[in-house]
Amino acid sequence: MPEMTKPTVPPESVPQNALEIKGLVKMYHGRRAMDEKLALAGVDLVVPRGCLFGLLGTNGAGKSTLINILAGLVVKTEGTVKVWGVDKDQNPRFVQSAIGVVPQEINIDTFFTPRELLEFQAGLYGVPPKERITNYLLEMLSLMDVADASMRSLSGGMRRRLMVAKAMVHRPPVLVLDEPTAGVDVELRRALWDHIRDLQKAGTTILLTTHYLEEAQELCDNIAILREGKLVANDTKYNLLAQMDNKSLTITVDRDLHDVPPNLRPHGWTLEGKRRLKLPAHGHTLSLGQMLLSVQVNGLNIVDIVTYETNLEDVFLNKTQGTKDDAPSDKPVYPSLF
Repeated sequence: MPEMTKPTVPPESVPQNALEIKGLVKMYHGRRAMDEKLALAGVDLVVPRGCLFGLLGTNGAGKSTLINILAGLVVKTEGTVKVWGVDKDQNPRFVQSAIGVVPQEINIDTFFTPRELLEFQAGLYGVPPKERITNYLLEMLSLMDVADASMRSLSGGMRRRLMVAKAMVHRPPVLVLDEPTAGVDVELRRALWDHIRDLQKAGTTILLTTHYLEEAQELCDNIAILREGKLVANDTKYNLLAQMDNKSLTITVDRDLHDVPPNLRPHGWTLEGKRRLKLPAHGHTLSLGQMLLSVQVNGLNIVDIVTYETNLEDVFLNKTQGTKDDAPSDKPVYPSLF
């Protein structure tokens, strides 16, 4: 078998951006005008080279349509798509070789062993035997121990990792991961996160779609959010989180309170329940020590402290459907079944 080598991209062919999408429109036509569906409505998106980029959105937001256009499975209606600096319309063959797609569904031929599957897939892409990186991929994705095992003996996590290896056999500089951890347990999800990070360190640009917002917050450098075919957010993860300043401090005291103590009211403290005092982290200049002391001077003992910081779920809900407080109140009331 060929020696394990690391995939590389010739320096002279390395562009600044891995993906450049401008004015992308996709209209699905039906038999009647009322059946038409606008899946993408003029999306502009740039994915920097070497970035781990998160593409988020609710079901039906247009994520799968965008990915399928990149993969060549769906024909766009309007707009331009460049992969690794090359226009998809001008050189579709290069674009197909520059991108690897890992679909959400596991589609593996059970008659192959993992090694045979990767060798066969490399052959389909026209990779000469001496240039194949089968061993490299098996080693990177922790599949070497089962490289020659029956496909039926592989666990679900192994099959998902094999799907990633399958998409990488032709050494594409851009990898699209569509819900790579859907349906796997916590341990396997964490292991896949490590493998995704390794792929990025090896120089691969990764476009990740996921419904696990914790996953996107943990892994991604930049994040874009789609809503009804339109891009409603596109920035670095830290800039998006900074847009919503919901950080707060909640202190539980040792006895019931009927109101916020007078010395705490000017600073914005509020009473939640009978024993919890909450303070937003913005709008004041108090240090943590001063906050705690201002509570204790009222003869209160602090029994618990909880801090809350804005997470990606807050940003996602705000961009896709508003905050929970904005949710409609006229929900249907279902009759009791008992």
